Amino acid sequence: MKFTCIQEDLSRVLSIVSRAVSSKAVLPVTQNVLLSAEDSMLKVTGTDLNTTITTWIGAQIEEDGCVTIPAKLLSDFVNALPPETVEVELTDKPIGIHIKCAGYESNISGVKAGDFPSVPTVDEGIGATIEAAVLKQAIDRVAFAAADEDSRPVLTGVKVEIKGENVTFAAADGFRLSVYSCTLAEAPDEDMEFLVRARAMSEMGRLLNIEEDVEFMVTENTNHVLFRIGDVEVVSSLISGAFPNYTQLIPAKHTTKAVLSTDEFLRATKTASIFAREDSNIIRLQVGEKDKGPGHMTLSSQAGEVGDNTGEIEASVTGQDAKIAFNSRYLTDILGVMDGDIEVELTSPTTPGVLRPVEGDDFVHVVMPMFVQW
Repeated sequence: MKFTCIQEDLSRVLSIVSRAVSSKAVLPVTQNVLLSAEDSMLKVTGTDLNTTITTWIGAQIEEDGCVTIPAKLLSDFVNALPPETVEVELTDKPIGIHIKCAGYESNISGVKAGDFPSVPTVDEGIGATIEAAVLKQAIDRVAFAAADEDSRPVLTGVKVEIKGENVTFAAADGFRLSVYSCTLAEAPDEDMEFLVRARAMSEMGRLLNIEEDVEFMVTENTNHVLFRIGDVEVVSSLISGAFPNYTQLIPAKHTTKAVLSTDEFLRATKTASIFAREDSNIIRLQVGEKDKGPGHMTLSSQAGEVGDNTGEIEASVTGQDAKIAFNSRYLTDILGVMDGDIEVELTSPTTPGVLRPVEGDDFVHVVMPMFVQW
C-alpha cells in the first residue's frame, strides 16, 4: 500500500470514523482504524463491533493495500501536521505505515488488516430517505433520553416506527421518555419498525451538517441499519427485544398547565442545580402559589448546611396550584434541546410531568418526579 493525499482530508475522515472507535474495547484491534487504498480512493473504517463508520477521500494510489493503525495515535499525529501533501507507505517489519509530510516523518506500528472485524454490508433491504435537518432534530430531542447502562438493553436504543411517510422516534430510560414525530422525504415500500442503538444515533447526529437528504436502509432480517450521509456510511446493529409501549406512559390529562419561556426556565434550572448537587440533584417546582399569584413558577434547591436557592420566573398558569420535584439533570437535558415557549403539564407531586413545545404537536417529553418532603 502506498498513497498520497491532502492532510486536511485525511484529518477530517479520521475525526469522523474515530467516533465509532471505543477507548475501552474488549477486542484491542477495534481501537484501530482500517486504511484501505484502492481504485484511486482511500477508504477509512472504524468500529466498536456494534457501530461501524466508513468514509472515503480521493487519493493518489500507487500501490493497493490495507492495514489497521491505532486510531488516536494516527489522528493526533495527522492533526499536528502542516496542511501539505501526506505520503503514506505500508511497512512490513514491523507491520505499520511510514508517513511523510513536509519535513516530518513517522513510523506507526499497526496490525494486519485480516485481524480487523468484518464490516457488515447492507446492500438489500427496506429503504427510505429523510431530510438531514429533520433527522438531526429528531436525534437531538430523543437520543439523550435512552439509558446508558446495559441492564435493560432495549432501553439503550431509539425506537423508530414508520407508517407511510410518517416516522416516530422514541427513547426512554425508565425515568424519562422523549417522543418526536416527523415526515420522511421519501417513504419506504412498506411500514416498519426497528430499535437502533442510541450511541450510533448520537454519533450520527454529529455528522448531520449537510443539506441533502439522508438515505437509510434496514436489512430484511432486521439485523442492521445503514445510514448514508454524503460520503459517510454508518452501519449499526439493531437491538432485539420489545420496547415499552410508550404511548401508555404519556399522561392523558393534567390539572395544571404552565406556559413559559424555555430560556428563562433553563436559566433558573441551571442556577438551582448548583445548590441541588448537595441534595441528590433535587429541584422543587411550585406553580401558582397563593402568595405569588397564578402567573409564576418558583424553583428552589438546597445545599444542606451550605445554603439554598430560590428563583422565580413568569408563567401563564391555568388550572390548580401545583408542586413537584425533578432531577436537575433531567430538566437541564430536555430544556437544552427545546426553544421558544413550552408547556409544562402537571397533575400531582407523584405523577409524571409533561413538557411540550407550544407550537406544533411533534414532540413530547415525560419525566418522572422525585419524592420529597414538602
